[in-house]
Amino acid sequence: MKTQFVSDTLGLAAQRKVSLAGWIANRRRMGKVIFLEICDSTGSIQAVFDKKESGHEQFELAKRIPPESAVEISGDLVERHDGSKEILAKNIKIVGLADLQISPRPRSDFDVFNEKIANQLLSYRHLYLRNKKIMAILRFRSLVMGIVREWFAANKFLEFDAPILTPTPLYDGSTAIPVEVHGDSVYLTQCAGFYLEAAVHAFERIYNMGPSFRGEESRSKRHLMEYWHIKAELAWGDREDIIKLVEDIIIYTTDECQKRGKDILSTINTELCTDGLKVPYPRITYEDAIRHLSKNGFSDAQFGQSLSSAEEEKLSKMFDSPFWIVGIPRSVEPFPYSIDPSDQRITMVADLIASNGYGELLGVAEKIFDPDMLDERLKEKGKSEESRYQFVKDVHHAGCVPHIAFGMGVERLIRWLLNIPHVRDAIPFPRVVRRRIGP
Repeated sequence: MKTQFVSDTLGLAAQRKVSLAGWIANRRRMGKVIFLEICDSTGSIQAVFDKKESGHEQFELAKRIPPESAVEISGDLVERHDGSKEILAKNIKIVGLADLQISPRPRSDFDVFNEKIANQLLSYRHLYLRNKKIMAILRFRSLVMGIVREWFAANKFLEFDAPILTPTPLYDGSTAIPVEVHGDSVYLTQCAGFYLEAAVHAFERIYNMGPSFRGEESRSKRHLMEYWHIKAELAWGDREDIIKLVEDIIIYTTDECQKRGKDILSTINTELCTDGLKVPYPRITYEDAIRHLSKNGFSDAQFGQSLSSAEEEKLSKMFDSPFWIVGIPRSVEPFPYSIDPSDQRITMVADLIASNGYGELLGVAEKIFDPDMLDERLKEKGKSEESRYQFVKDVHHAGCVPHIAFGMGVERLIRWLLNIPHVRDAIPFPRVVRRRIGP
């Protein structure tokens, strides 16, 4: 088992013998000296093969080993004139030869966001995971998810695992991805909400972090067919409570990423978006948003329609922070969300729109707890006669209480915080509509 990594080696005092296992990220030659950049999961270090020191056989071996190959090297750790460390290598052993030709090489330095090579990077994602910038984004993803879990634990939320196979699509069935299991026609989950709604009446504060699936024909920079969802529900609360809670989560996540993610951000060559620290976030009603759009070049913007990415981008120019759109029409929202008692046209829902044109980050809602309102909304959406929603009805006839919820896409949050162009860059293996699922 490997016990010494590049980061450990860099921390050692010079003038000592070291052995290291890793991969060749780059190779160059200057006369009778070969320079190999040896990397592993923790960083990279230069290994120098001087023909006089290493001998002809080892020099020739180092000269012909292709980049990306896995090797073990040994030699003397020395300090360079600039204070950095390198290895004066004596021996090299090939562990795994890289004989697959791929361009650009996974560990080479190139623009991972370049649209001209996007297809190449997606087709060989299983190899480009080795790129240090892609690795850094995925480290940031792990950091964000860990920080969010910390916040939930500190605020007494229970993590609750909801099923991925479900008989009940939340949205229009045409956007759900159907599967057949032993002759039973079900769907990949669009949202854990129905199961969290059942569980919140036991645990009162719960959350789920897991995959969701949407089959809708959208190729925007903020849509994936498979993405990870942060979902939470609380008993005994209203929309103001869930808005405040979400702002707290984003403040905490942003602040902790600032403290812990400096090396990651440096590798990606980006700055963390800190707009989320400016609280409370401003609000605009959906109706006012439609008026603003209609007066500013979006003549098709009409009450009762979902806002497009371009419309959300236009609205974001009004603010220098994330902002809430409140009062989303009942025609737009699915049935579980409460109707505003002061205006029967709209729901007790709010969407949080990211700054800088990055679009919707998440939605919050007061959920229906009155069985009669639930029946009304089910009929409105054409679902009242569907037996698969019976378990949802059962919850509302068994001591249901006012409860609130939010749902946020992990990749959208990461894209916004890192200022990167597409959500596909924020997930290990992207699933994009109208693209073959592979690898």
